[in-house]
Amino acid sequence: MARVISIVLGGGKGTRLFPLTKDRAKPAVPFGGKYRIVDIPISNCINSGFNQVYIITQFNSASLHLHLSRTYKFDAFSRGFVEILAAEQTLRHSGWYEGTADAVRKNLLHFRNHNPTHYMIVSGDQLYRMDLKTMFESHVKSKARLTIACTTVTREDASAFGIMRVAENGRVEEFMEKPGTTRDISAWKIPPAIAEGKRPGRDYLASMGIYIFDAELLEEGLDNELNDFGKEIIPSILASEPVNAFVFDGYWEDIGTIASFYDANIDLCSINPQFNFYDMERPIYTHMRNLPASKINFSNINLSLTADGCIITNASIVKSIIGIRTIIESGASLDGVVCMGADYYETEADREANARTKQPNIGIGGGSIIKKAIIDKNARIGENCRIGIDNIERKDGDYGSWHIIDGIIVIPKKAVLPPGTVV
Repeated sequence: MARVISIVLGGGKGTRLFPLTKDRAKPAVPFGGKYRIVDIPISNCINSGFNQVYIITQFNSASLHLHLSRTYKFDAFSRGFVEILAAEQTLRHSGWYEGTADAVRKNLLHFRNHNPTHYMIVSGDQLYRMDLKTMFESHVKSKARLTIACTTVTREDASAFGIMRVAENGRVEEFMEKPGTTRDISAWKIPPAIAEGKRPGRDYLASMGIYIFDAELLEEGLDNELNDFGKEIIPSILASEPVNAFVFDGYWEDIGTIASFYDANIDLCSINPQFNFYDMERPIYTHMRNLPASKINFSNINLSLTADGCIITNASIVKSIIGIRTIIESGASLDGVVCMGADYYETEADREANARTKQPNIGIGGGSIIKKAIIDKNARIGENCRIGIDNIERKDGDYGSWHIIDGIIVIPKKAVLPPGTVV
C-alpha cells in the first residue's frame, strides 16, 4: 500500500502579508471570519484521504502550534496526525531554512520514521479545493516519479508564475520561471488534447507549487545544496527524469499578499463566491470554539459574513467579513471591511478599567465609519472614527497605529485608535 506523507510549506517571514504576520506565522493568519489560512491545505489533504500531515515553518510558530493542537485530533486507530516542524538546531544543521527544498531536506530524518513511499508537498498560502487523491492516482498511472500540479492561466497572469510546456501525453518538457510580459511564449500554449474543455483565454499552464514525489526521487533530488523547489530542484530533475503534469482547472488563488488576501476574503461575500465553504462532502476544518450564535440588534447587513459569537447593534454592514467575537456598537458603518474579531470577550471590570484609562473597548465603537480596510484581532476602534471614507489616494507606508498597503488600510493586531481618529 502507498504510504503518503503530506508536507505543508508554511513559508518564511511572510513579509508580503506584514503586518498580519508580525506576531504569527503566515499559515496562522485568520481567514474567512473563523478559519486560518492553514486550514485550507490541511482540509484538502484530509478530505483526499491523506491524514499524515507535517507543517514546516520557522517564524512566529506559537500561534500556529496552538491552533493545530486545538483543532486536528485523530483517534488512536487512524494513525493520522497534523504536526508542526519549526526550524531546529541539530548536530547536522545549525541554521535557518534557506528555502523550500532546504526546509524539507532538514526534516527528512522525521519523515523517514514513517517509511513513506511518496511525499506530497503543498503550499500553505493558497486558496483552492482539490481532490488530491485524483492527483495521486494520476501520478501512479503516469509511471513518472514526479508529478507537478498546474493550473490554467492567461498570458497576463503567466508573466508572474513558473510556467510549463507540456506534451500531448501530459509530460512536462520545459519549465520557465516568470517569463515576464514581453517574451514570446506562444510555443508554450496548452496542447489541444489537454486544452479541451478548459476555461477560454487560459492558454498556459502555471505551476501551483504542489508536487508528488516518489520517496526515493525526493531523497535523490535533495542530495545536494540546492535550496528551492521551483527555481532549482524541479529544473534539475526535468533534465534527467520524465515528469508528469496534473492539470487543475478549478478556482485557485495565491493569497500571499495583502491585496490578494483582501480580495479573496471580500469575494466570499459574493452571492456566488469563487471559493465555496458550503460543501458538506468536503468541509474546511477549523477549531471548534463552542461560541454562542451571533446576536444582531436592529442592523442592516448585506452581502456579508458574520462568524460565531458576534454582537452587532444598530449597524450598517455591506460586503464585509465579521470575525469571531466581534463587538460592533450602535451607529457604526462598515463597507468592504475584513474584520478578524477577537480572542476573548472583555468583562464588565475590563470595560470599567477602559473607561477610567480612556481606552476604547475591543471592537468597533459607535458611530465609526470604515471602508476598504483589514482590522486584525483584538483591535480597539474608538467612537466616531473615520477610516478610508474620503476616497483620497493614500501613500503606502507604516503610520504607527495603521498601515497602508496596496491602497488597503490595515489596522494591526491589538492596535488602539482613539475616538475621532481619521485615517
